[in-house]
Amino acid sequence: MKLLILGGTKFLGRHLVEAALGRGHEVTLFNRGQLNPELFPEVEKLRGDRDGGLDALRRRRWDAVVDTCGFSPRVVRDSARLLTDAAEHYTFLSSCSVYRDTSVPGVAEDYPVGTIDAGQLAEAEALPQSELIAAPFFGEMYGPLKSLCERAAEEVMPGRVLNVRAGLIVGPYDHTDRFTYWPRRLSEGGDALAPGDPARPVQFVDARDLALWVLSMSEGRRAGTFNATGPDYRLTMGRFLEECGAAAGGGARLVWVDEKFLLEEGLTPWMDVPLWLAESDEVNRYFLAVSVERAVASGLSFRPLEETVRDTLEWDLTRPADAERRAGLARGRERELLAAWRARAAA
Repeated sequence: MKLLILGGTKFLGRHLVEAALGRGHEVTLFNRGQLNPELFPEVEKLRGDRDGGLDALRRRRWDAVVDTCGFSPRVVRDSARLLTDAAEHYTFLSSCSVYRDTSVPGVAEDYPVGTIDAGQLAEAEALPQSELIAAPFFGEMYGPLKSLCERAAEEVMPGRVLNVRAGLIVGPYDHTDRFTYWPRRLSEGGDALAPGDPARPVQFVDARDLALWVLSMSEGRRAGTFNATGPDYRLTMGRFLEECGAAAGGGARLVWVDEKFLLEEGLTPWMDVPLWLAESDEVNRYFLAVSVERAVASGLSFRPLEETVRDTLEWDLTRPADAERRAGLARGRERELLAAWRARAAA
């Protein structure tokens, strides 16, 4: 298969390229060449800009396209229009953030999506667009914009678009630290702050598993919309941290801290303590508990959790000691919180 990847050198894109090459596909990358340009010297690289600089894609043909970095419906529409006669199939990497809310568990693909007004859309589309930007850049507009991107691609290429509503993507090369924090922290041992209720569900998908599934769907020209996260069983925060600690080593001791205390201390769910979503957040309470039945039925499968933990930790240990950590508690702050929690419990 001749495969065009828009992006391809950041996180999921890297795994897509590696998996595609491993399956014998002919890969072309299209990006600005500003992030890890030295990667994949064996593949064709076309330079350009998603926002108005698509000329390198003209008069070419591929079997399938994977769009890993579309945030603006205008930009996605432009790409799809240019490629509508140049490719049979278009995969758009979307997000479970598209949903209006995840206030109930088991949200499926037919659940209502979030919306923005015309003014917000104009504001978002005026922002600079490239494969280097990420979800926080768009704030609360991120989810609705992804939904509009899905619609834009489908309007241009009806019946030929695979919309992948990914959850939290994890594994090697994930610089967000939203999962990486836990293997690193538990490998260091000592008392580790564990947030809220250990029975709360959590979800994530190894980027390598997601990449393999996307490629299989592209090979089969499968269209439609799928929630793509995992695992295919109910994983709780307690079970995750126990298995993560066992795989990471270090002998860390989990200290479960009440959610109310964490909120009173001013901690931000998700970022200060990764994978923690507050029970009191009625809108996003079950973001990590959506339905994945459709994707699993179509072939999405998951490697053992311990493999994801060990590989993520191995990659993380290659990062410079002073590398920016984008999520998680600093050790000093964690010690302060544990001391205050124990003092409260004693009182």
